[in-house]
Amino acid sequence: MAFVLVAMLELLLRRSRWKAQIPAILGATLFGMALVVLVFVVQQWNDGTGHLFHRLLFLDKQAVFFKIAITVATLLTLAHIGLTRAVLAVEFYVILPVVVLGLYLMTMAVNGLSIYLAIELVSVGSYLFTAFGRGAKPAEGSLKYLLFGALSSAVMLYGLSLLYGMAATLDFTNEVFVDNLAQNPVWVVLVAGFLVLGGVFFKLSLAPFQSWVPDVYEALPLSVAAFLSVAPKAAALLVLMRLLSALPVGFQLPLAVVSLASILVGNTAALWQNDLRRLLAYSGVAQAGFMVVGLVAFNKTGFEGTVFYLVVYLFANLAAFLLIDLLGNGQTDLRQMAGKGGEQPFLAMAFLVVAVSLVGLPPTAGFTAKLLVFSALWESYQTTPDGWLLALLVLGLLNAVVSLAYYFKLPFYLFFREKVAVAVLAEPFKMIHYLRIVLVFLLVLPIILLFFKPNWLLVWINAL
Repeated sequence: MAFVLVAMLELLLRRSRWKAQIPAILGATLFGMALVVLVFVVQQWNDGTGHLFHRLLFLDKQAVFFKIAITVATLLTLAHIGLTRAVLAVEFYVILPVVVLGLYLMTMAVNGLSIYLAIELVSVGSYLFTAFGRGAKPAEGSLKYLLFGALSSAVMLYGLSLLYGMAATLDFTNEVFVDNLAQNPVWVVLVAGFLVLGGVFFKLSLAPFQSWVPDVYEALPLSVAAFLSVAPKAAALLVLMRLLSALPVGFQLPLAVVSLASILVGNTAALWQNDLRRLLAYSGVAQAGFMVVGLVAFNKTGFEGTVFYLVVYLFANLAAFLLIDLLGNGQTDLRQMAGKGGEQPFLAMAFLVVAVSLVGLPPTAGFTAKLLVFSALWESYQTTPDGWLLALLVLGLLNAVVSLAYYFKLPFYLFFREKVAVAVLAEPFKMIHYLRIVLVFLLVLPIILLFFKPNWLLVWINAL
């Protein structure tokens, strides 16, 4: 409904005297709609569980929790766009509700067909976001995104066809699905299941499906890149959890390999980046790997740790993109940030807190998140002493230390490098100063509070 209303409003405004204010009006309209949607989604928490649309969807507390996370990410992204006066194509505001709808469907999908259609709905909207810009980078980024997305979709669809051939249904909540799959050789189910997981790995930007990420982040405005860095990950993470619990074979070893590869690839590539977009892109690959560590544990503690990690990452990553946008006035070259810590100490200190959280150091919730997922992995290793689990535990912790080298690049430039003269400087943003401070505060405050009071969030997670 939001899609239709925004599209009609855009057409009406084109013929009015407010034509120049169309982006601002559409952004404010979407923000108000998202607030209303958030109220309705929160009310679903106590509405009970049940199947929808002939068992294609399933509404439970897990779906509601992740829908809340996606809605919050949408609200914060729209606030980012409004406060920085980001110049976006008008079509962005029309397509955004469609992408959010696809993310909602992903959180409720329990059938292979509904999962595939929901992922495609999100993917097509994301391709269009990337292609809206002008110049070579948007064209290159959108083309790579489309090619890799088409490949992962084809792989996923082939895996679903194999599962359907073996189980005669794609309803993961149906006992027939599990019983029929269990009658097939384990390696066949593993291959088919891994092919299906390929589409989910693509949305999570896990290795080896991560090559598109830096080019897409470079092609997008920082506010849109921030949204795509967290919202699709939230929905895909729940899809991954549902798939892993439905398939009657153990995916612990393959998932451990994928998690470790993502951490190593993301951290290694991020070390050499001087463009902050690409740095955050590769760090997002590593963070996705850390997030999946809890799922590798295959226990309740790991599930809770992964969900906690996701929420903390949502606030930290959105804050990182916003602060880079504000500090750099739209510029993302690391050298442009030299000496700005003295000019804007509040923003610089806020980014330092965010960097500490992304590394996983106290006193931030990033430390608590990494502690939870690696504690769950250690618990799993004591039960099942597998060498890959130990390798993931040791190398994952070492890589958390390695990430210090690139996350602290920006604070180093902000505080310890002298400002250099640049030939062409971007025009500073015209924004309401106090609202900017409020938004940064709202993003950074949970990172601190959830370190001292993690139970405020864990109570909700325990109820899932």
